[in-house]
Amino acid sequence: MATALKIGSRPSQLALAQAAIVRERLIAVMPGLQTEIVEIRTSGDRMTSASLASVGGKGLFIKELEQALAEHRVDLAVHSMKDLPAELAPEYRIAAVPERADARDAIVSRDGLALEKLPPGARVGTSSIRRQFQALKVNPHIAISPLRGNVDTRLKRVTDGELDAVIIAIAGIRRLWRGADVKRGADIKVVELDERDFIPAGGQGALAVETLAGAAPGRSGDLERALAAIDDPIAHCETAAERAFLATIGASCLTPVGVRATQVDNLLTIRAILFSADGLRELNESVEEPLAAPLDTELARAAASRAGERLGQRMLARGARALIGDE
Repeated sequence: MATALKIGSRPSQLALAQAAIVRERLIAVMPGLQTEIVEIRTSGDRMTSASLASVGGKGLFIKELEQALAEHRVDLAVHSMKDLPAELAPEYRIAAVPERADARDAIVSRDGLALEKLPPGARVGTSSIRRQFQALKVNPHIAISPLRGNVDTRLKRVTDGELDAVIIAIAGIRRLWRGADVKRGADIKVVELDERDFIPAGGQGALAVETLAGAAPGRSGDLERALAAIDDPIAHCETAAERAFLATIGASCLTPVGVRATQVDNLLTIRAILFSADGLRELNESVEEPLAAPLDTELARAAASRAGERLGQRMLARGARALIGDE
């Protein structure tokens, strides 16, 4: 490309670390590529105190980045996959899903206690209704505290003693800690949460590289091939299934829902949990789907999406719409 490839990113430390991961992978398959990370502050970044659900939901973290794509101010945008709405507007596409990081949640505390070992009244911070209900299932005696802010801010509330623990995505912690300026040591301890108790959010642990759906000025065939080269077929199929499930049940940022697809030896397994708005009712469901087509093809991703839709239809048949309607 004649000019530097412009990569759009939110300005947080974690978002910039994720953009750097994508840049490094692109350069590895396209040596000599000139790149520039363009920091774009989103509505979600500006609203640090309000509840995400109450001010517009997941789209708050991508709107300005998509606008930059539409205006050709950036060539691609890097997102946490779980920040994307289940369905993109038709003018955009997910061009690549790099290899997925650990999709599990973790509890971070000063003493390293497991969630079930936290004492009654322990103050546990989480920004997620899903995590709140799953945590209370494991330990009904803890006290949940609302939590906003970036990963650094959330961890600081533990080290400062304001909270006893926070529940957070493992992938975010590990990506942030790859930076040399992040303090590590004995001040906090991370304990992974078993996916059998904590089915994560759809797309958790995955990155999405978003571009315009059509041909954009300056986009070369070399770049398209580089994007295809950094795409991980397993991660792309897994997240396609998870997103299709969420779209089928009509989930929003308010919906306390977890879904996790895992692809092993061409067998796709998807597990999901959905809570009512008050957490008193829940639905659990799963499906298995063999993917006969090679995983790096549109056919495999389409089959994965159909499996996610089938799981969603099963949930709907069991009353998912009523639970979501309670929102």
